[in-house]
Amino acid sequence: MIILNGGSSSGKSGIVRCLQDLLPDPWLAFGCDSFVDAMPARLQAADEGITFAADGTVSVGAEFRVLEKAWTEGIVAMARAGARVIVDDVFLGGAASQQRWQKALGGLDVLWVGVRCESAVAAGREVARGDRARGMAASQAVVVHEGVVYDVEVDTTYTESLVCAEAVAARLG
Repeated sequence: MIILNGGSSSGKSGIVRCLQDLLPDPWLAFGCDSFVDAMPARLQAADEGITFAADGTVSVGAEFRVLEKAWTEGIVAMARAGARVIVDDVFLGGAASQQRWQKALGGLDVLWVGVRCESAVAAGREVARGDRARGMAASQAVVVHEGVVYDVEVDTTYTESLVCAEAVAARLG
């Protein structure tokens, strides 16, 4: 498995697409955006699910955590069954988020990738995307990395997704 962590609009999805193209074997890609989109609409704006404040702050509740655990364990099960998997995630809890993954992984080999981007650049991407609450990129740019340990880090501020993906692929050996 490869797990990419970075704030909103940091460039994770572009790196994932490039990795899928670069790597010789097929890799499945799963992103936290798809997980949130798969949740019932009533949990996408509720305290027990996930809420996006006007300033870009994201909060998650108990029901979100239950579903997140199931999603994580499902992805790990696919990897255990032989699928190569790339995960695009946002560690809102920093080190605690990585620890939740580590618990589910139970010793499975993982390449941990930190995807950094200067908050001003990510904020510009956020505006261009038009599908994010303004402020989310800036609020997540640093906090998602707090206490997280990586095997490799890339910075998409001025580096294209393909170059970042090549650096990640090189670490796979």
